[in-house]
Amino acid sequence: MGNLSRPNPLPGCPMAAAFAAIGGKWKLTLLYWLAHGESHFAGLRRRGTPITPKVLAEQLRELEADGLVERVVTGPVPAPVIYRLTPYGTTVLPVVEEVRVWGEAHLRHVGGEAAPNTAMGCADAIGSPRFA
Repeated sequence: MGNLSRPNPLPGCPMAAAFAAIGGKWKLTLLYWLAHGESHFAGLRRRGTPITPKVLAEQLRELEADGLVERVVTGPVPAPVIYRLTPYGTTVLPVVEEVRVWGEAHLRHVGGEAAPNTAMGCADAIGSPRFA
């Protein structure tokens, strides 16, 4: 369950609540990656090379506080910690997919190209056969 200490910046405003939970430079990308399978911190770190460890940890903590991601300790330290979507976190996946689709159209609109589907890539649809 989400941490109630993360207040909505505009009380009562659903848009502000949504952006507080999934806004941020990397949150949608992290949710996209986790939609394709759980991962440990180092795995996410490798995928998100430009994401600093500090920012990655911060974004994951916020996603966890809002109940979208859960952190699973796999054993005594130094065992890796696994991050995965919660059932509540899966409810945001249609939004993540729509943003990805819009991003593809926006890249075409501005004359950009989608990056090849490398480790950091996010070209595959959520629920595509590759990830099923």
